[in-house]
Amino acid sequence: MQHLMLLDPDTDLSGRGGVYSKLSHLAALAIFAADFSIMYIRDKGEPMKLDVLAIGAHPDDIELSCAASIARLVRSGKKVGILDLTEGELGTRGSRSIRKREAKAAARCLGINFRSSLGLPDGNIESSRKNILKVIEILRTFQPTIILFPHWLERHPDHEHAHRLCREAWFFSGLEKIPTRVKGKLQEPFRPKKYFHYMQKYEFVPSFIVDVSDVYETKKSALAAFKSQFHNPESKERETLLSSKLFLQSIQARDRHHGSLINAEYGEPFYSIEPLGVNSFFDFSL
Repeated sequence: MQHLMLLDPDTDLSGRGGVYSKLSHLAALAIFAADFSIMYIRDKGEPMKLDVLAIGAHPDDIELSCAASIARLVRSGKKVGILDLTEGELGTRGSRSIRKREAKAAARCLGINFRSSLGLPDGNIESSRKNILKVIEILRTFQPTIILFPHWLERHPDHEHAHRLCREAWFFSGLEKIPTRVKGKLQEPFRPKKYFHYMQKYEFVPSFIVDVSDVYETKKSALAAFKSQFHNPESKERETLLSSKLFLQSIQARDRHHGSLINAEYGEPFYSIEPLGVNSFFDFSL
């Protein structure tokens, strides 16, 4: 029987006393990188393998772009995780600690299996060897079949830099001669089968659109968790693009538009760099 635990992001992961010692009676295997804020524990065997891992530059990027698709995956029984590359500490509104709490609350809304921050500096997401290896460690640990990350053309430089970092890590994670170790153990090479881009500020012609009509309220709830970022008439902080009254309305309007393209109430668009195969014409939503 497996024991899966989600620890609070503020939990001491040093391995000395505290909650870790309380868990030792499980004979648990802990798998985590130095910057993980969330740790998962299983009592036997290898760490959980994810079906889908969504990677965003900042907390709330995933919620804005593809939260409903994630909610639908979770509802269908898929194992899904979110990796925030930064903690969004440069954001005009909120703070590092506030955004951490909000990300945790949003994760609960979505019902995902894993969420962590890689702890890269906001505003400075470099495709350095060090950062590529950090992402590779995540990919080899959780071995997602599919990863989601930003498109290459975006308004925010961090989103474009996140695209490059994720794409390079995706490729290099499959190379045996790029070694990584977690807790002293050499990891096996692993490359997710597919990656898809989600839509942020700039639009693209979608390769496919996911019908998210039946889970759209979950997306709204996840976005509502980020209270510091969006419209709040009582806030004394400086107004931003995201905090304007119309911003979330525009996200919903865009999702309605993409839904209308597939005869659905709501839809979330994705881009694939490669053609996608189907077994039959009837695999499509007709």
